[in-house]
Amino acid sequence: MKYTELGNTGISVSRICVGCMSYGKPSDDFLLWTLGQDDTTAMVKCAIDLGINFFDTANVYSHGTSEEFLGKALKDLGVARNKVVIASKVYFNEGKLSATAIRREIDGTLQRLGTDYLDLYQIHRYDYDTPIAETMQALHELVKSGKVRAIGASAMYGYQFHNMQICAEQNGWTKFSTLQNHYNLLYREDERELIPVARQYGVSLIPYSPLASGHLSRPQWDSGSMRSDTDKTMRGKYDHAKDNDMQIVARVAEVARQLGVTMTEVALAWLLQRCVAAPIVGATKVQHFNDAVRATDLRLSADDMAYIEEPYKAHDIVGAL
Repeated sequence: MKYTELGNTGISVSRICVGCMSYGKPSDDFLLWTLGQDDTTAMVKCAIDLGINFFDTANVYSHGTSEEFLGKALKDLGVARNKVVIASKVYFNEGKLSATAIRREIDGTLQRLGTDYLDLYQIHRYDYDTPIAETMQALHELVKSGKVRAIGASAMYGYQFHNMQICAEQNGWTKFSTLQNHYNLLYREDERELIPVARQYGVSLIPYSPLASGHLSRPQWDSGSMRSDTDKTMRGKYDHAKDNDMQIVARVAEVARQLGVTMTEVALAWLLQRCVAAPIVGATKVQHFNDAVRATDLRLSADDMAYIEEPYKAHDIVGAL
């Protein structure tokens, strides 16, 4: 496994991050296809055995049980706290990113994870209702208190990310070190503004949905799985551009055949060669992690990169609110 640093934090993470939205109690109003505790623990063990040390969850995933399952898995496996990097998020909760909400939610997250600090705390979205200064000061206070080592942002517009960084800079507060944005071969809109702003600040990219909810891991659009049949969020993100995107999927499949690797390896290798620090992979099977880890050793040629990129056309914005 290869490792990299998150921004300028000194925090070393594996080039693959485990997306823990796949773990937790299933529910009709969130996700029906998540893994239970035993399967979660097995997947966490698989990741650690492969050298993956980076885990991303959120207070909202499966109503907090994703954090609980991850915390219990690490405890039951006897993993030393300083051997893993744990990230979580705040926003989809009462008060969104108000100072009161941030102080309340971090304590709930730490309790559910069974730890006294987070390595990375991320705002899940941009809050239009709370002054930027209030949010950034509250996050800075968490860093100063030792509850959080570093902070990051997620899906938003470039100007919003820039304004939040400027606010922190002007007040001597902690700036964002990571950006967890929506980025993959089927959705590249953030290349226009958000990603350049992140690079301007030396921020590490840790994109979610690197395989476009599985569409980049197989030659056909639907998989027939429970997730494919029930995940309305996934369909909302991708089905509207299916005709264009299937051209890209076909090229990823073609390059994978030529190189003798999986489509997952090609799709993730493309991201890793686009200056991404660690794509967040929501694996539910051991093979998913095996393919993801192999992608860190795959080097695509300039011709291959250009070939799979060429069919892309502008998409509607998905992720930023």
